[in-house]
Amino acid sequence: MTEQTAASPFGPAIPILRIFDEKLAYRHYLDGLGFTLAWEHRFEPGMPLYAEVARGDIRLHLSGHYGDGTPGTALWVPVGDVRALYGELTARFDVLGQRPGFEEHGPGGPGFTIGDPFGNHLRFAQVSEPDADLG
Repeated sequence: MTEQTAASPFGPAIPILRIFDEKLAYRHYLDGLGFTLAWEHRFEPGMPLYAEVARGDIRLHLSGHYGDGTPGTALWVPVGDVRALYGELTARFDVLGQRPGFEEHGPGGPGFTIGDPFGNHLRFAQVSEPDADLG
């Protein structure tokens, strides 16, 4: 259940990513990126998949429905130890079919980007402390 407070009636936003192949999506997000399947939904047998995957505090909805999400979406995902995550995920490069580069000075801090098979991109970054000299 989404956590809400009296100060804010809203919970965290959950991005919806468009997918076109369920098996490929699960291979990428579950086997490759280490997410777990939270739930699946279909309006009836043979209808497109709508599912939630989760890892830590991030939740993503994967949808095979036309109009849900736009291929090519980019998500910026803050992480506590981006180098450890990079090591974990690049060790799985055979599952992901890619080996992302690491940027020491990327937008929002050091990090890397992994694209999914549908053109969406997850940008994992470790938020840097502001430079004391910039004040």
